[in-house]
Amino acid sequence: MGLRLTARVGDHRRMPSITGRTVLVTGASRRIAIGAAIARRAVADGASVLLHSWSPYDAEQTWGADSPEALRDELRAAGGHVEHVSADLSDPDAPAALIAAARDHFGHLDALVANHARGVNQSLETLTAAELDLTYAVNTRATLLLAKEFAAQHDDTRPGGRILVFTSGQYHGAQPAELPYIASKAALHELTRSLSVHLIPRGITVNCVNPGPNETGWADPETHAAVLRMSPGGRWSTPQDTARLASWLLSDEAAWVTGQTIASDGGWSSK
Repeated sequence: MGLRLTARVGDHRRMPSITGRTVLVTGASRRIAIGAAIARRAVADGASVLLHSWSPYDAEQTWGADSPEALRDELRAAGGHVEHVSADLSDPDAPAALIAAARDHFGHLDALVANHARGVNQSLETLTAAELDLTYAVNTRATLLLAKEFAAQHDDTRPGGRILVFTSGQYHGAQPAELPYIASKAALHELTRSLSVHLIPRGITVNCVNPGPNETGWADPETHAAVLRMSPGGRWSTPQDTARLASWLLSDEAAWVTGQTIASDGGWSSK
């Protein structure tokens, strides 16, 4: 007798593969940005979410601060099991505190989405040691310490161990006006492979996302128009584009994908 198929090809009625899991999303300070989009998608896919934010940094930028508590309340209203913690990731103790908070709130942590970033324009002529140290502390050191603490507490008997880090476009083109940011993001890009090889024996995948020029309210009109003209896809990337990729990488379908840097940018990095 032949085997009987239990599901039809094209049957999309399966439950989301991260239902019942817990995801920490850092850098979810602004409701129009990537962290918020990833959190919304994770909740829609059935996960519990710990939101991290640090609004004082946003308050110093041209886009200004938002209300991460409003995002938390929005996701709760949509049926999500969501908590929020504010933490300055330049503090070396903050990563361990965030991982501990996730365990305290939810009992376990299955995935880390290290989406946070500090970016300050400094060229070679204006470069300062203080900004280099601070940007590395937030972007690189904190991400590595988050990964360390996540791996240390991860229950290897649970499926779906995931770490996502975020890079920029520095490996496709020069960005000489943003040296501290580019240096710190390049480090994460290169660390992805080493972390992935170390952690895959425990069932934890590590991947890096390049979201491309993303429409999160940071660009002035001139920059926005220039990027639009150069985009092969005819538009900017959106936070929802990035969230769709993150959702797949967090899912069981991506269990055999690790050590990769993947762009979701409509061909921008292929120009």
